[in-house]
Amino acid sequence: MERQSQRARRIRRQRQRAIAIAALAVLLVGGIAFASCSGGPSTSSATTTSPAPAQATSDHKASTAGGPASIEAGVEPWQLGAPLSRESVVANGTGLSVLGGITPSGTSLATVSTISPAGGAVATATALATPVHDAAAVALGRTTYVVGGGSPDTVATVQSLPTPAIPPATAGTGTVAGQLPQPRSDLAIATIPARAGGRTATTAYVVGGYDGTTYLPGVLSTTDGTHFATVATLPVAVRYPAVVAAGGLIYAFGGQTASAGSATTATDDIQVVDPVTHRASVVGHLPQALYGAAAFLIGGTIYVAGGQVPAGPTLTQITAFVPSSHKVLNAGLLPQADAFAGYATVGSSGSAVGYMVGGEVTGQSGNDQAGVASGSLRTVISLRRSRYGGPAGSPGAGAPFAGTLLIADRGNDRLLALDPARNITWQYPSATMPPPPGGFYFPDDAFFIKGGTGIISNQEDNHTIVEIGYPSGKILWQYGHPGQSGSAPGYLNQPDDAYLLKSGTITVADASNNRILFISPQGQVTGQIGNGADAHNPPTSIAYPNGDTPLANGDVLVSEINGSWIDEYTPTGTLVWTVHIPTVNYPSDPQQLASDLYLMTDYDPPAEGRILEFTRGGQVTWLYDATSGDAMLKKPSLAERLPNGLIMVNDDYRNRVVVIDPTTYSIVWQYGITDVSGTAPGLVSIPDGFDLLEANGTTPTHPQTG
Repeated sequence: MERQSQRARRIRRQRQRAIAIAALAVLLVGGIAFASCSGGPSTSSATTTSPAPAQATSDHKASTAGGPASIEAGVEPWQLGAPLSRESVVANGTGLSVLGGITPSGTSLATVSTISPAGGAVATATALATPVHDAAAVALGRTTYVVGGGSPDTVATVQSLPTPAIPPATAGTGTVAGQLPQPRSDLAIATIPARAGGRTATTAYVVGGYDGTTYLPGVLSTTDGTHFATVATLPVAVRYPAVVAAGGLIYAFGGQTASAGSATTATDDIQVVDPVTHRASVVGHLPQALYGAAAFLIGGTIYVAGGQVPAGPTLTQITAFVPSSHKVLNAGLLPQADAFAGYATVGSSGSAVGYMVGGEVTGQSGNDQAGVASGSLRTVISLRRSRYGGPAGSPGAGAPFAGTLLIADRGNDRLLALDPARNITWQYPSATMPPPPGGFYFPDDAFFIKGGTGIISNQEDNHTIVEIGYPSGKILWQYGHPGQSGSAPGYLNQPDDAYLLKSGTITVADASNNRILFISPQGQVTGQIGNGADAHNPPTSIAYPNGDTPLANGDVLVSEINGSWIDEYTPTGTLVWTVHIPTVNYPSDPQQLASDLYLMTDYDPPAEGRILEFTRGGQVTWLYDATSGDAMLKKPSLAERLPNGLIMVNDDYRNRVVVIDPTTYSIVWQYGITDVSGTAPGLVSIPDGFDLLEANGTTPTHPQTG
């Protein structure tokens, strides 16, 4: 026994040295690879000629300097053809193979499809010999094996098929290639490649599972997909663990556990399996017990995403696990709660991208919720190292913004302040902060003012503008007659986009009066653009303006709904330029990005809402136009570019505020449940405006205001 013990210690020392050398190489290569890579466009009706923002490189360096990177998780602008969960997913070169799964009605599938993430193409490839779900799959050489699963009862079947090409060619049905030692479903597979005799041989390891009666602790190995040997025994037998290999070891995260009663139980254990020494142990703990999560190795760090809490919500949490130190760190949030998704990683080192394909949502609650409320998903979520938000473990890990987000929750007649983790930090009105005289009704927009000590908000259908102390809620100033529209002095008719200028003047688009007003702190109109006529006849009249964004040079950027015009005017009413974009149906709230580059939404085109960048000449240089699914927008009224280059938009009629990465066209952050309105934490109703306040009291999206 002593000789065996010495040999085991010697093997461990050799492995530790090898891992250390490999880790150094990964860090060097991964750093070089990530610094030089950039996201490519998707083909989801979105086109771009705009470069990635200049801030990206510096933000990435800052995010990884203090530890492992946090994660940018994005809902891709393309989706599956139908809802799917509990399928097997295998990396296939630069794409993915999707095998089997289960429909929302509970039918097991034999379908085999491929996904090309670069273009979002999903194509049917072939079919399995037998429909199956809750299986696991592995590609060994040119053959893909689907191991075990439910069909609907737990089976021992191993099915095989030639690994499909991308795009797939016509192929026949898969075959039954062999049998497991016993039936096993709810399992996972991780692979470890090894060099031998100048060739690379891959060993697959089967971890976790259930035979229909018993939870299976045995870890199996196979090199050919049909012959299996037991290599270790898990200390805690689990089904639905998240499993991945790193540094020659296999890690299993969480999982459902056996219980004496009928209640579902799970573990927070992080178990490691050493296939050389045949030992398995618990080396750490997740923040909470879960099962049905996904695991990815990206840049030498393992990330665990989503999962299900027993008798609780489906999760949006992303946790980083550092194999060398066993540290467990917060790494960000998913924009869509997800469990029981098929998952795989494409690429390697720091440029690797993980994918969660489909999945299920049992329920959501609190600040952890986001995305589709419940049911099976068509969503595909990508996970990559974040270039913003700080490293894993930092307070802002993976967050697309820093500071306080203000939302004008129009349908709920309230203002909300949030932190990047989606916690509500302030709400107005409240029991201690009563509404202003005449009520607080229909807040269309809201912006921080006076270094973050106040908020200005226009109540569109209440025909008023109000300034509120922040966070006191004290009424500082009010203009208009609540509930009464008009055009006489002191009256407004559907005010939109009220801003406080540094001079103390308030500017507002008085939409139904077809004018832009400049109002003094004493409530006197000191200037006006437009004579009240509903016609685009610059500089005399403007047609139903809904935007009056202050510019750094003192001018205002005006959007005219009728006729789809965008104009720049001086405060004295001189027209600087005007442009009509014929592809835009309803321009909303344009923002200046550069000397000749602007951003706005198309609020109400014939179909979905859109976001576009354009020039004074009317050239559209970037367009977000997802036409269906979770990525589609419905009546988005305001889009602004954040300091890190991401784009935040309030998606009014899908009841959410989202952040979009313009280089990948994916939604990387969300507040609100898609298509669900409400007042509970995590819910909004027709959010019609937002603003960002940084910790130093600045408002980065409109620094030129007061």
